Amino acid sequence: MSLDVAVLTDSRLLQPDDEDWYRKQVHLEDEMVLAALQRQGLRASRLAWDDPDMSWSDTRSALFRSTWDYFERLPAFCAWLERGAEQTRLFNDISLIRWNLDKRYLSELQQNAVHTVDTHYIEKGAPQTLRRQLDAQGWNDAILKPAVSGAARHTYRVDLAAAESLECVYAELIQQEAMLLQPMQRNVLTRGELSLIVIDGRFSHAIRKTPKAGDFRVQDDHGGQVAAHQACAQEIAFAEAAVRAVPFDVLYARVDVIYDNHERLAIMELEMIEPELFFRFRPQAADELAAALARRLS
Repeated sequence: MSLDVAVLTDSRLLQPDDEDWYRKQVHLEDEMVLAALQRQGLRASRLAWDDPDMSWSDTRSALFRSTWDYFERLPAFCAWLERGAEQTRLFNDISLIRWNLDKRYLSELQQNAVHTVDTHYIEKGAPQTLRRQLDAQGWNDAILKPAVSGAARHTYRVDLAAAESLECVYAELIQQEAMLLQPMQRNVLTRGELSLIVIDGRFSHAIRKTPKAGDFRVQDDHGGQVAAHQACAQEIAFAEAAVRAVPFDVLYARVDVIYDNHERLAIMELEMIEPELFFRFRPQAADELAAALARRLS
């Protein structure tokens, strides 16, 4: 198979299923990207990133779209990245993916004058208990999450009173991977989290994600609600500036922001590996992505 673009997905999501709203939504958005690439005159097909029969040298480029198992299979994914980058051009580029894999990038953004949510990094194997980590930061209400993760994997809301009940879980996690703590952002519960989509350096569209009652996670697969958001000039400027601060070429990014506990815009995460880009809220964005990719290939 000779392709211009392989649109990469998770092997579990390859086949459509009209009975599964989540899988149906993934296919809708990936198909929008495929059609947009084809309108650019590019030969494109949707493939699993770990397809054992695929020779990646047979495609000019590979575009990460719904590879949503990568953080569950990180060693295999990283090994594939190195091999794939030797055979084809990756979008986003492997250097950017390496940088974006670990949430320590937030500290680099902060150093580059992009305001981020306060974050305390806990290295793998750290001996302190979770309670001691919270005490050291002076945080009574915080979020614990892995430094490399997605889809709210092992993400917990913890306060001083509840820390003891999580100590066993935390002790097992910290022996396996680095973790981070962030103070709970109260506005997430009422105002939600904004995702601003930036393609080729320019703002495209935005959505607002709000958690279901009694939860703090905004992802729709955890019961959160997603709605279109009319971004203001300040939010657009903030998102575009955050992408400019990244030390690599950025074809696409999802800038997840909140109004923090001090009512300042703050980066929660800057997603540039395989973020959902919510093309269904603005289909033209798929054509803008395809055009920007085509320019890079030419």
